[in-house]
This record gives sequence, C-alpha cells and structure tokens, in this order.
Amino acid sequence: MSVSIQGAFPARRMRRMRKHDFSRRLMAENQISVNDLIYPMFILMGKNRRETVESMPGVERLSIDLMLEEAEYLSKLGVPAIALFPVISQDFKSTCAAEAYNPEGLVQRAVRLLKEHVPQMGVITDVALDPFTIHGQDGIIDETGYVMNDVTTEVLIKQALSHAEAGADVVAPSDMMDGRIGAIREALEEAGYIHTQIMAYSAKYASNYYGPFRDAVGSAGNLKGGDKKTYQMDPANSDEALHEVAMDVNEGADMVMVKPGMPYLDVVRRVKTELQVPTFAYQVSGEYAMHMAAIQNGWLKERETVLESLLCFKRAGADGILTYFAKPVAEWLAEEAAARQADSDNKA
Repeated sequence: MSVSIQGAFPARRMRRMRKHDFSRRLMAENQISVNDLIYPMFILMGKNRRETVESMPGVERLSIDLMLEEAEYLSKLGVPAIALFPVISQDFKSTCAAEAYNPEGLVQRAVRLLKEHVPQMGVITDVALDPFTIHGQDGIIDETGYVMNDVTTEVLIKQALSHAEAGADVVAPSDMMDGRIGAIREALEEAGYIHTQIMAYSAKYASNYYGPFRDAVGSAGNLKGGDKKTYQMDPANSDEALHEVAMDVNEGADMVMVKPGMPYLDVVRRVKTELQVPTFAYQVSGEYAMHMAAIQNGWLKERETVLESLLCFKRAGADGILTYFAKPVAEWLAEEAAARQADSDNKA
C-alpha cells in the first residue's frame, strides 16, 4: 500500500537532505559493494599466453596459468565469483560441438585447477555451444541453418555435466533453448550433483551489444554476419521475458540473468519486482566498449561513471552484476575502505 505525503514547500525542502555528505550517505537507497561483482574472464589454450582484446581496452584473454594468478588476486579483493568463457582453436570446432563436453577440454581443466588453487572463488561456467561450433551458432543446426532445440539440449546436458564433474559451482546455460533448464537440472540430480547451481540466462536478447564479446571468443568470424534471432529474444518484448524467467525457475533455475544490462534495466526491474527471484544482469561487452571509448577520449570520468552505471543496476533490482569493470571496481572499493579506516585511526 502506497502512502501519499502531503507536505509542501517550504515545510518540505527536498534539497535539505542533499546538502551534506553524511545525510546523502544515510539516505542512499542502494550501494555497490564487492559482493555485487562477478568478473567474466576469457581463457586461452596453451601456457603463459596473454592476448589483448582490441575492442575491449583493458580486457585480456589469458591462458589457464595466468588466469589462476588473476583469480587469486580477485579473491584477495573479495570478488565472490568469476565466469569463464573459452577461446577455442578452430581445429577443435565442429558441427556437433563435441569439444564442449570433453572432460579434458579447456573449461573443464580450468575449473579443476581453479577449485584446487583458489577453492574459495565461486566458479561459473558458460553452457552454450557457440565457442565450439564451426558456424558460431549456440546449437546444432539443420540443413537450413536453423538451430534445432531438442538435439542441442542433449549436447548442453553433456556439457553441463562435464562442468559439474570438474567442480563448477554454477553452470550458466546462455543458449536460450526451450526446456534446457529442466533437462539439465534433472541430469544433475540423477548424477548426484545436487548442489550445483544453475544461473539461467532467461532473458537473453538478440542484441547488437555483443559484438566485442564475439570478437573476444572468436565466434564472430564463424557466424559470418548471421544472427541469433530465432532463439534469442526480440528487444521489443518484456512480457515475454517474464514468461521465460518463470519457466526457467519452475524448471529448476536457482537464479536468472537479464542480458544485456543497461539498455534492459526495465526488464531487470520487472523480473525482480514481479517474480521476486535472484536476479542478475550482464553489463555486456558493447556496454564496456562504449564506456571505455568515452573514458579514453576524456569525454567521461572513469571511476565516477563506472560506479554510477553499476549503481543503476542495483537500483533496478539486480542482486549481482557480471561486468568487465569488476576488477577495477573492487580495487576502488578496497582503496575507499582503506582510506576510511586510516581516517578513523587518525581520529582515534
């Protein structure tokens, strides 16, 4: 029940609470903390390899050994989880995406080593076939190029089970096949992986903001200008997103994802308020690239703008945010905490 406040100026001056830093802090409705951050990481085959992603300044593809060092650093900063995205050599791609569920595949080896060396770090794995297909689509295609739903789901089950067996804490199906959450949940239960969480990319839109990501994982060239409109959602729709989310939760998803982020904050808000489930959002590669382009041109302030963008996710209702800014934000938050502690010690 909403309450109508009848106070009028000058008895009620809205700026009164904005005058001082202390009162602005006291009445802040939302805050960003390190607990809100998930860091997406691109992993490479080989050792001691580091590659820059041209369209994503500051983001690198890392071989597993270097990724482990980065994960250890992120853990010390307090980042609760990382999300792994593989960069697969063309030699390992196929029409059937068999490499996706290879127990000795890149992701599976990375997960095992992460849980061995940085066990406190939450590990989220991407369950989708686009890094492993020669055509760059998220599933198995028929002779017309249409992604076949049920055939693809069978492969996704194998992929998710291989990730769970390797020790992944969270499997995150991002493929948008109908019914795959229920099928994966059933398979996990039958195999004894009852504690493996599912983060369902439930409202994943056929967006143009994914371009730099596809460059980063090497699927853009395979896609050859194609699109994913037959399985990812139409940007025109939000009611449909609620149906997608509800279906995935009913099938066994523990949390849901809205992707992209900032252009779809209305969807984040609707999912959180209308369905009241753990809701995450992805500040995707195109959003990151736009921010960095403006920042590097001196058109926007880096720290202030990035923190504002993430605060908008929280205000919309996101419980957590996948963002390529997670590492610098964690560093900034640590700096601010240290400064506050030093100031408190000096006053004492």
